[in-house]
Amino acid sequence: MSQRFIVSKSGGDRRPSDIQGEVNQLFEGDEPSACGAAAAAGEAAPAGAEDVVVVLKGDSNPKESSPFINSSEAAAEKNQQYDGKNMALFEEEMDTSPMVSSLLSSLANYSNLPQGCKEHEEAENNEAESARKKPVKAPQLGTLMGVYMPCIQNIFGVILFLRMTWLVGIGGVIGTFIIVFMCCATTMLTAISMSAIATNGVVPAGGSYYMISRSLGPEFGGAVGICFYLGTTYAGAMYILGAIELLLIYIAPKAAIFPLEGLEGAEAEAALLNNMRVYGTILLTSMATVVFVGVKYVNKLALVFLACVILSILAVYAGVTKTGIDPPDFPVCILGNRTLVWKNFDVCAKTIETANGTITTQLWRMFCDSPFLNATCDKYFVANNVTQIQGIPGVTSGVLADNLFGTYYEKGDLIAKPLLESVEDHDDPLTNANRYVLADITSFFTLLVGIYFPSVTGIMAGSNRSGDLRDAQKSIPIGTIAAITTTSFVYMSSVILFGACIEGVVLRDKFGEGVHGNLVIGTLAWPSPWVIVIGSFFSTCGAGLQSLTGAPRLLQAIAKDGIVPALRIFGHGKANGEPTWSLLLTACICESGILIASLDSVAPILSMFFLMCYMFVNLACALQTLLRTPNWRPRFKFYHWALSFLGMSLCLTLMFLCSWHYAIVAMGIAGSIYKYIEFTGAEKEWGDGIRGLSLSAARYALMRLEEGQPHTKNWRPQLLVLVSTDAEQNVEQPRLLSLTNQLKAGKGLTIVGTALEGTYLANYEQAQRADQALRKLMETEKVKGFCQVTVSSNLRDATSHLLQASGLGGLKHNAVLVSWPRNWKQGDENQTWRNFIELVRETTIARLALLVPKNISAFPSNGERFTEGHIDVWWIVHDGGMLMLLPFLLRQHKVWRKCKMRIFTVAQLDDNSIQMKKDLTTFLYHLRIDAMVEVVEMHDSDISAYTYEKTLVMEQRSQMLKQINLTKTEREREIQSITDSSRGSIRRKNPAAVITQLSVTEEPPATSKEEKPEEESKSASPPVSPPAQVQLIHDNTTPASPATPATPLTPGEEAQSPGEQIQRTWTEKCDGEAAKPLGVTTQDDIKDIFNMKPEWENLNQSNVRRMHTALRLNEVILKKSSEAKLVLLNMPGAPRNRTGDENYMEFLEVLTDGLNRVLLVRGGGREVITIYS
Repeated sequence: MSQRFIVSKSGGDRRPSDIQGEVNQLFEGDEPSACGAAAAAGEAAPAGAEDVVVVLKGDSNPKESSPFINSSEAAAEKNQQYDGKNMALFEEEMDTSPMVSSLLSSLANYSNLPQGCKEHEEAENNEAESARKKPVKAPQLGTLMGVYMPCIQNIFGVILFLRMTWLVGIGGVIGTFIIVFMCCATTMLTAISMSAIATNGVVPAGGSYYMISRSLGPEFGGAVGICFYLGTTYAGAMYILGAIELLLIYIAPKAAIFPLEGLEGAEAEAALLNNMRVYGTILLTSMATVVFVGVKYVNKLALVFLACVILSILAVYAGVTKTGIDPPDFPVCILGNRTLVWKNFDVCAKTIETANGTITTQLWRMFCDSPFLNATCDKYFVANNVTQIQGIPGVTSGVLADNLFGTYYEKGDLIAKPLLESVEDHDDPLTNANRYVLADITSFFTLLVGIYFPSVTGIMAGSNRSGDLRDAQKSIPIGTIAAITTTSFVYMSSVILFGACIEGVVLRDKFGEGVHGNLVIGTLAWPSPWVIVIGSFFSTCGAGLQSLTGAPRLLQAIAKDGIVPALRIFGHGKANGEPTWSLLLTACICESGILIASLDSVAPILSMFFLMCYMFVNLACALQTLLRTPNWRPRFKFYHWALSFLGMSLCLTLMFLCSWHYAIVAMGIAGSIYKYIEFTGAEKEWGDGIRGLSLSAARYALMRLEEGQPHTKNWRPQLLVLVSTDAEQNVEQPRLLSLTNQLKAGKGLTIVGTALEGTYLANYEQAQRADQALRKLMETEKVKGFCQVTVSSNLRDATSHLLQASGLGGLKHNAVLVSWPRNWKQGDENQTWRNFIELVRETTIARLALLVPKNISAFPSNGERFTEGHIDVWWIVHDGGMLMLLPFLLRQHKVWRKCKMRIFTVAQLDDNSIQMKKDLTTFLYHLRIDAMVEVVEMHDSDISAYTYEKTLVMEQRSQMLKQINLTKTEREREIQSITDSSRGSIRRKNPAAVITQLSVTEEPPATSKEEKPEEESKSASPPVSPPAQVQLIHDNTTPASPATPATPLTPGEEAQSPGEQIQRTWTEKCDGEAAKPLGVTTQDDIKDIFNMKPEWENLNQSNVRRMHTALRLNEVILKKSSEAKLVLLNMPGAPRNRTGDENYMEFLEVLTDGLNRVLLVRGGGREVITIYS
């Protein structure tokens, strides 16, 4: 945002409120930078000044550091400042919402920028000082001089004078009229679209590039802007080649460095092209020097060049009028029906009758070996007569009927008059070819289109000068459309008049060799052909200068926008802003066009670039109209999206008509630039139409997705990735994003979410930092998707909100990826695993798939590569095919590409394992998944003592966790009762048992007994009274007793420090006899294990069975997949009631114990893979 501060302070002490500041700024909602204000104040304040406040003019509101209500002192000062201004209700918002008087003053003083110079904000910042010292004159150009005349000068060019008559002769009046009509209709439709864009608000100078980039976005704008730049540059090359052609063929043929005399065929053509290259390079250097010295000289000569164009056209119309009264004498010599090059002979006859008899002419000597009548002559010369016809019979001669239809030639064909009689032997080779007028190129309809189209370009000249116009929104539409109407009338009338006035063989004579080497259109001009020759030479030079002036500025505008990083160096120039580096590059590109040296070859090249530019102008207008953008309110009302689409279609058609291979190359260049800007260019938000198109397309697609669930064939993981952040809002599990990237071979949606605890108002800044951290990590891990941060009073609710509210409409997540909770056994992580289990329940009820990677830090990053190994899938229960699909997606990524896939399934005692393997192999074959299959047989076995021990430890630990939540008073009462009841029992048993029992918790008291699991209520075991268990809780000062080696320790217990609270539990039998401590499994104490049998029988049998299953599965998985790079297995569901939550975590821990990388997978309740196509 730009500002202009004028701070003044007179001598003596003054209050800060006495200092008045004036700020001129555009209303864009940005706050002026504090550093800029401080700098301005510092420069304006004299030495010794204190606390100078720079304020806004009109509202006298000092800048605030916050948009919220300030302190009482600031409020009191504001009340004083706004007294009597009727602005008290809005005084707190004056920093971001200035008074209307200040805004209107800024808008009224708005001034356009120099052509393509820079953004308005940057311009006012950088030029504030100079603007105060040197006021800029208001632009005064009107429609006539500001738009109409520049367009006329740019549209009328070299093609009209050098190729128009040849186009009519080759294509015929009808064919050429169609070409002219198509091209003029294209430019007219483009002008209508351009007028709508140019009148939709204030358009700073920058021409078509500015309009396209701000309408279609930086990618399209940069691509089309560079194409338009290349077109303008090659237009300069075309004008220079046209000027050199006029110079070497019509003005000063003797100036050729490589002489053409005596050369035929390819040698003569090569000599002409070399002359064009040498003189073209010299002229280009001269023009570039003039442009470098100063553009003001070019602008001063512009009117002179424009006068030359207008006089030349008027001379042509005057000549046409004169041919109806008195046709000029331009004879053409025809041998048989072949047009002769009128050169080195004066009389169009073989012999002349004189008083002394018959004598031969110079024409005779050209075809015969001697001047005598008995000489040996060319066969065709002998067999055919010589005829002289008028090259310009006149508009009333009726020659129009002969020129209605086209005559196309191959290169080297003779230019012949079809109506004349010709005697020739087709078997005889062509001799004396240099005596005849020959076709220099192969001609066809599409070639004519490519050569002609540059003659209708230049319609952007008015919009390029919008900064100099008094009323651009009025002048651009009127002036441009009027100029196109005028030039279209001139071109169409020229086609008809040339066909009606000039003989066909003369029209097809490109260089006027049959009319004494005169310019063909010059033969028609009045009063002299030299009017056209000299006028067209100067107008062509002027057009070349204009191209060399405009192209560098266009490139400089693109470079200063910063959308193409490689072009930034070309944004620099001289001290006065002249684009020196851009001019140098333009000259080099222009030289490449000059080295082509053929006007007919260069014209289709620039046609491609201009047509592409015009096509995107039409596309921009059509998009804005169809999308009905609220900001789309052009003053020019005579437009319609159908006209814009018609213009765009015509542009695309003409591109491929001109030259399909040039069109493909041009589109390839534009596409490459588009992708380059998309990947490496600066991010720009210009409110372009492509963003609106994306929004409309997204809305349409979302509405379609709402129509129903996607088919199984279209299912792909739409991931909601839940991550946690630390105190600095940095992601704690970055490898979770790496796994997300590796899973996204199926594309689809990715939402990365995190939850913060607190209130949104108090944690807004933290939420923003977390959002930035997520975006940065997503960019680092190359995860394409969205991020979302939710703030709630607790993490459980915030996670639930993410699960429910993420996504939009039909574009919602169908799978949740969350890491296994670390250190869940530690006391301070109690809430973490509870939140995890609740998340499992919520994904189940929401029918979402759940992916839980365990040991996420061991997963590979995106830069790692596995050269070998296996991805093992343990398919225990059917989950809709998730276990099959996920390894397939992972193997699409380069990290897992070399890994083989193995599928294991479990067979029970009554299953046919051989048939299972055969069926599974067939199933995978139909799924088109390549994997090895193995069926693992798990027979029924007795539950081991270790299983009972693990279950008992788990249940007692569960009770210990519940005891932690007791209040202090309850805890003291519980300790006292446990101590009194167990003191005698402890004395009767071995004191070593006190040391060897750790982490064993007691059952809840009868008053707090919870509901038993459903499985337990259905158990067949007889009801028994719960064992009396005691727990001794020591103070923090009690030293920890060392545990015996045989005692199993959980990670949470190992992490506890000696100063932490130590809990020890003894289990007593119902008769009061203490049980043998667990963990003592030596040979001497085997009997003690059997003595614990009654305690085992009192365990929850459902938990025992689950622990047995987990241990057996873990044993089998370790045996088969201990070396696997990744193990995927079904994740059991959470218990239906909450009494077994702690046990659920223990089951999963036992199931995955000893495995390095595990991905627990839980299906979403629907099929995600199918065998059908």
